[in-house]
Amino acid sequence: MIRVLVVDDQFLVRSGLVALLRAAPGMEVVGEAADGAESVALAAKTRPDVILMDIRMPGMTGIEATRRILAEAEDPAPRILILTTFDLDEYVYGALRAGAAGFLLKDAGPERLLAAVTAVHGGDSLFAPAVTRRLVEAFTHRADTPPAPANAPAGLRALTTRELEVLTLVARGLTNAETADRLFISEATVKTHLNRTMAKLGLASRAQAVVRAYETGLVRPGGEP
Repeated sequence: MIRVLVVDDQFLVRSGLVALLRAAPGMEVVGEAADGAESVALAAKTRPDVILMDIRMPGMTGIEATRRILAEAEDPAPRILILTTFDLDEYVYGALRAGAAGFLLKDAGPERLLAAVTAVHGGDSLFAPAVTRRLVEAFTHRADTPPAPANAPAGLRALTTRELEVLTLVARGLTNAETADRLFISEATVKTHLNRTMAKLGLASRAQAVVRAYETGLVRPGGEP
């Protein structure tokens, strides 16, 4: 059973999400919050597996709520899936940096939303890697990300050659299976390298690892997948 907390300041949106989740097998709604501050309190109280987090809310935003929830959470920390109206929303980039597991457009259909909840609960941090790649590229491009140097960037020198290869492909939007095929290794090995990469870099999620790859210049906006 996947325990879900729903956070959205719009009552009709929130109630629709709650109704959908309650009707789905294997899903349990443990609470609903109308703003960021309430979500922080409910997350600590109910300890959900997954949080559907609206990003634009009055008072505490979804970004700050995400940061606080993950900072204060006991293990295992909840997986936070950001809900947004636009796929190129600068706030989503901030949420990924704060540790969100991924994001989903609010106009996604019921099947996709339920699949997203299941995916992040199972450890897939980037439910829609191609869309996430476009978002990260757009906003790192605005920040004038420098070209990737010949050697590993200073912030990634703790990584092995294989870990850098895996991180590069994942940051370019490839799934674990696609990365495994490209490098002629198993999908389990890809996951192992990603986990070691996150541990070495002190990152909480795969999404943060992707952001770090762009910020350090390991991957350039517009690069080939």
